[in-house]
Amino acid sequence: MLRLALYGVFGWCAEIVWTALTGVAYAATHGERIDPKLTGHTYLWMFPIYGGGGLVFEVVHGAVSPLSWVMRGLIYMAGCFAVEYASGWLIERATGAVPWDYSYSRWHVHGIIRLDYAPVWFVFGLLLEHVQRAVSAIEPALRGVAW
Repeated sequence: MLRLALYGVFGWCAEIVWTALTGVAYAATHGERIDPKLTGHTYLWMFPIYGGGGLVFEVVHGAVSPLSWVMRGLIYMAGCFAVEYASGWLIERATGAVPWDYSYSRWHVHGIIRLDYAPVWFVFGLLLEHVQRAVSAIEPALRGVAW
């Protein structure tokens, strides 16, 4: 449960930073005023998705670690798309909507994933290798904390 929580929190933070920075980039490229607050956002749904995805990532990373960084990145990218699509599909079936509806994008698939995010997921997967090492290093210390 602790590892799930650590990956969930990391995912939330990464998404908040991503949405804030892409908001700035959008405003800058469309001649709009840049929000000085750098407001980012995420969804409550994302915590178990990022947490569970992190646990699945650990297994995948163990299996693909001998491969080149390019192959690992491609596998991680495909895995991120699969997790995003499956979780979005399930949420849509349960609630009638996908919280991160991408149907406005030219590159969307059923409004659930954006194919133009392939480079993002490629890099995110490689970044998760470092996050996994950090989680593995700090988890023993956190187990001894009286919550």
